[in-house]
Amino acid sequence: MWPPRYTHHESPSVRPSVAAAIDLRRHVGRGFLRATSHVGRFTALVVELFRGLAEWRIWFPRTIEQATNIGYGSLLIVLLIAGFAGAVTALQSGYQLEGGFVPVYYAGGVVASGVILELGPVLTALILAGRIGARYAAELGTMRVTEQIDALESLGRSPVTHLLLPRIISGIIVIPALVMIANAMGIASGYFASATTLDLTWSDFTYGARFFFKGPFDLWYSLIKAYFFSLAVTVIPCYIGYNTKQGAEGVGRATTTAVVAASITILLLDTTLAKVLLGQ
Repeated sequence: MWPPRYTHHESPSVRPSVAAAIDLRRHVGRGFLRATSHVGRFTALVVELFRGLAEWRIWFPRTIEQATNIGYGSLLIVLLIAGFAGAVTALQSGYQLEGGFVPVYYAGGVVASGVILELGPVLTALILAGRIGARYAAELGTMRVTEQIDALESLGRSPVTHLLLPRIISGIIVIPALVMIANAMGIASGYFASATTLDLTWSDFTYGARFFFKGPFDLWYSLIKAYFFSLAVTVIPCYIGYNTKQGAEGVGRATTTAVVAASITILLLDTTLAKVLLGQ
């Protein structure tokens, strides 16, 4: 067969370039439609959450149960992470302070400020995004693909009130408390590490911590971040799990997507809140 003939108006490279442009437009259009559909469904879900607050007799007992599971189940891992974070911060501070050019009590300020302002809230939120976020997405996704949520809707019950509100409210209550516990554990472990490696006394450590401590604002800053992170850890996995499709494969994909999306949101919120609240 003779090769195709091309006129002076077209060449063999024209058709592939046109096809690539069409494919690009198609992908951009699909991405835009997918994003707008997610925005619409997420907005509708938030509206349903606020409407469901009136039915407190339904979600309140389940919230107590979920809060107990989150608190007791996550306390050990939070203490471990905070303890190692505080100890590593103290050890790195000791390495930086070698030489005697900087007073040794600066280590107390570095540990206290680093744990309260950054390490305590962020590390706790990231750990809970993997533990609680994955659990929420898997539970709700399994309920969706096994038609348990559809059964609730057919009975005239609101899945948002029965399933989503208890998980979200319990996270908003418990996660900030876990962050405060992590802050205390990180500072305590940082002191013990400083006392071991730098021969830092408790009075020197507390003097350095108070020297760099900017009053109640630091604690409020940590608490505000904890509340925003708790929303990311609970709302995003609940939304993704609630809208799971395609059976068992969809449940696994939803679980992974929930953890990744919650973690990225936490980091974005961390940067945004630092810019807004610290004014830097």
